[in-house]
Amino acid sequence: MSNDTASTPEKEVSRDCSLNTSFSPQQNCAIGPTGDRQRNQDAFAIREEAALFQKDLPIPGHPCNGDEDLFPNKIASFSKVLPHNQLGEVILDAYRSLIRALSTANPDEFETIDLGGIVKLANPQASYAFNLAGPDSHKTTMIPAPAFSSAEMASEMAEVYWQALTRDVPFADYGTNPLTLAAASELSNFSVFLGPKVNGQVTPGTLFRGNVPGDLTGPYVSQFLLQDFPFGAKTINQRYRVPVAGIDFMTTFDEWLNIQNGFPPTGKLEFEPELRFIRNGRDLGEYVHQCFPYQAALTAGLILLGFGNLALAQTNPYLSCPTQVGFVTFGIAHILDFVARASRLALEAAWFQKWLVHRRLRPEEFGGRVQNVLTGAASYPIDPELLNSQAVAEVFSKFGTYLLPQAYPEGCPVHPSYPAGHASFAGAGITMLKAFFKESLIIPNPVEASPDGLTLLPYTGAPLTVGGELNKLASNISIGRDTAGVHYRSDALGLMLGETAAIGILQDYKNTYNEDFIGFSFTKFDGNKVII
Repeated sequence: MSNDTASTPEKEVSRDCSLNTSFSPQQNCAIGPTGDRQRNQDAFAIREEAALFQKDLPIPGHPCNGDEDLFPNKIASFSKVLPHNQLGEVILDAYRSLIRALSTANPDEFETIDLGGIVKLANPQASYAFNLAGPDSHKTTMIPAPAFSSAEMASEMAEVYWQALTRDVPFADYGTNPLTLAAASELSNFSVFLGPKVNGQVTPGTLFRGNVPGDLTGPYVSQFLLQDFPFGAKTINQRYRVPVAGIDFMTTFDEWLNIQNGFPPTGKLEFEPELRFIRNGRDLGEYVHQCFPYQAALTAGLILLGFGNLALAQTNPYLSCPTQVGFVTFGIAHILDFVARASRLALEAAWFQKWLVHRRLRPEEFGGRVQNVLTGAASYPIDPELLNSQAVAEVFSKFGTYLLPQAYPEGCPVHPSYPAGHASFAGAGITMLKAFFKESLIIPNPVEASPDGLTLLPYTGAPLTVGGELNKLASNISIGRDTAGVHYRSDALGLMLGETAAIGILQDYKNTYNEDFIGFSFTKFDGNKVII
């Protein structure tokens, strides 16, 4: 009796061909144009072809700005949560322990890094991870970050000082508020400022915006951060919990040094009692404080899927199909999967650049250097355009120090600045959306947030396209981190890094579909078309 009972589950499982691997060829239930052996060979050939394609791409160089070697005291290098002296300069033995671990990739070496407090480094070993689709992280590259003493760095720091000063100014009021008008005027006068301009001038309409196509059209905030989106069986309204105005962090030197040494902050965020639509820099900064890596791209994808076939790219093979619709391929499962997987691959590429190439100091660390120079505590070669700027003077007038006011109590994350991780995963996810959706589609019923963020108002200006608003979304996610004080403008070059990751995935998958598919075609962040 016990033997019969034990055999029953085996007999039940054997009825399901997919769960049993012991069948003879005569028992195979599968149909299709090829037998199992040929299918196995075809699957291997497709994987091998994709791997060879990635392998044969040119091996890029990995240039950096040379600051780490130029400054023996490492004042231009990321060192948060390592121990520091009273000026906030890293203890060199501790910095060497970090470099030793990064150089060897030995997991045991990472456990010997000399930390200053209880806060830990953010996942440096991700720099070595391999992936099975898309480009290897070590075959992606970026131009060097602006050098510590350069005029470009001076303008980037001035911009984040202005972003800190204007966090509570509604985007709708940029054209009239004295602080945003002053910011636009001063940034126009920097010898090297690479933000968008009109006739050579930064204007309230270009202030704190990105350089990608469509970014200067319409409201500051993308429609994909404002409009309701379907989420399964319900619709979600995009009002968010936002911090109260006027509370900034790390504006005293003791608190700043405490956090550089790896101890938790003493302050905490306070929040408005009512949820708000994103209407100013503080709101946007909090969104990118709490969002998960592909949240914005996921939300945008759900909004676009809600538009139906009208929003699908013309290359979608099911648009003209009389008997089928897309789902597992060229439908919701395909699109959202690619958004997610591209985001992770982009982060791997960003982590390689952050930890193993650039190790750029964060804006909060640079603010400590400005503080030391302007108080006479130390002498560093910072460009005078920054030291003499109105932005720095305004910060000192308001806070009594020259430190960069932070929107988050803890300040920046515990990984280097260049490139921005948010920019990288935004660039990847949004590139995927541009591959699947019609960029030229005009978004229906556009809106903008009221100055108090409590309601949405109709937007009646120039038409807003899907492509332009996706690009704007990428800038919002990236530059929102600048507004919080944790990144610089040039860190947004992570958008292109994420784009590269997404394109690599699309290239690897291009031969995996059975449909009559002519390929993906979309506009890159630099305005050029790409066909895959």
